[in-house]
Amino acid sequence: MASKTRVQGSRKPWDFNRLIDTLNTFEVFPILSSLQRGLRTLTGQPQPPKGQAMGTILVVGATGGVGKRVIRRLVERKIPVRALVRDAKRAESILGKGIELFEADLTLSETLKREMMQDVISVICCSGTRVQPVEGDTPNREKYYQGVKFYLPEVVDSPEMVEYNGMKNLIRRVAPYLSRADEQMIFDFTNPSSSLKTTWGVIDDVVMGGISSSELRITPNYGFFTGEVSTANSGGFVSIRTKNFEPCLNLAGYEGISLRVQGDGKRYKFILRNEARWDGISYCYSFDTLNNTWMTVDIPFDRLIPIFRAKTLPSAPPFDPSQTYAIQLMLSKFEYDGGLNPQFSPGRFGLEIGSIRAYGGPKLPKFVQISSAGVTRPGRPGLNLDEEPPAVRLNDQLGGILTWKLRGEDAIRESGIPYTIIRPCALTEAPGGNRLEVAQGDNIRGQVSREDISELSIQMLFQPQACNLTFEVRAKEGEEMQDWDQVLVGLS
Repeated sequence: MASKTRVQGSRKPWDFNRLIDTLNTFEVFPILSSLQRGLRTLTGQPQPPKGQAMGTILVVGATGGVGKRVIRRLVERKIPVRALVRDAKRAESILGKGIELFEADLTLSETLKREMMQDVISVICCSGTRVQPVEGDTPNREKYYQGVKFYLPEVVDSPEMVEYNGMKNLIRRVAPYLSRADEQMIFDFTNPSSSLKTTWGVIDDVVMGGISSSELRITPNYGFFTGEVSTANSGGFVSIRTKNFEPCLNLAGYEGISLRVQGDGKRYKFILRNEARWDGISYCYSFDTLNNTWMTVDIPFDRLIPIFRAKTLPSAPPFDPSQTYAIQLMLSKFEYDGGLNPQFSPGRFGLEIGSIRAYGGPKLPKFVQISSAGVTRPGRPGLNLDEEPPAVRLNDQLGGILTWKLRGEDAIRESGIPYTIIRPCALTEAPGGNRLEVAQGDNIRGQVSREDISELSIQMLFQPQACNLTFEVRAKEGEEMQDWDQVLVGLS
């Protein structure tokens, strides 16, 4: 009897409400979750966001002829997009409601705050000095160059300010947040977004009767996975996990995940899931941390161990990066198959998280710039100006607009950011859909639809052969568009 009393006395009070909160957070009971969503809708309460993979595209110059078309196409694809604009009210009248807008002026570096880069994985830059009329084509295109105007009628900047200084300001801001060409940022805790914390939830040993407790604190510079882990009630684990990505995260072509963390000397687990199920197979990797030392942990996909409830599954299929539904970080007293974590001790713990990236993927552009054909022609020896478009003939009268565009291009190339620079010939309002002809050397002339250039700029983000490439482009009238992976054949 005495022994039985000691066993009962060793158990700690179990918090049933925490279990319910956990199950609701991850919508383990779909019927109950649907009822709760319906109640929130009826009472006007905001719906909690679904878990989603990070990956916003920042469009600069979003209200221009090309920029607004880029926005429309990204929205149609359900790709998260943020528009960088000078005037949000004017931008909303052009782009419509529901587009995330960030007000800034490229010529004023202090307006380019780091918040504009939250979750951004790539940039499409359509900014530039504008001429009047803004859009519409005439037989005599000199009409375009009777006066130089810019983003807003009341704001007049020189081409040097817009094309060169503005580009340098933009590059300085975006460069720290754009991964290497073979990496993709998944979560950037150094520049946290408002939705970051709601994307993650807590799963502790309360789900099996334990009393351990953890949380994810979002600070301005990192995420902090912390709390207290206890072995009472046969417990002994804490974890944070994302809600299921919708759609799932496709990491096909990447080698693994890279974590930037600072730990406390304990051994943690990193976990990925190929299923949307609450309690399905997980793929795990254990890593040790150094106390109060930032470190990079590379986790190859082929080193992940298939697990079900801490038991290994030798016959399970390998992890499929193309179907990544959730990410999890865990501290547990157990390793696998009953083995103990050699670095485990109950009590307080803390793991600071800087970033979670995919590494070893195809080298892709992170910055696509819409420049202009003709940027190298002003002052070129032997050039017949009578055969050149108005922008080349009138370059000096227009404040050296092409000269400064070229300087802006050089700033991109020198930045180290993986880039693609597109130099379209004369832009038109044609419907698009024509075959595109690309070349290098800045010699071709012709026209090309803004519709086709907007689609081309998006397509380049997914073309490895476009990385660190500069080219000119024009339409081949009367010929239908070819496959996008054939557009750049022959360029280097």
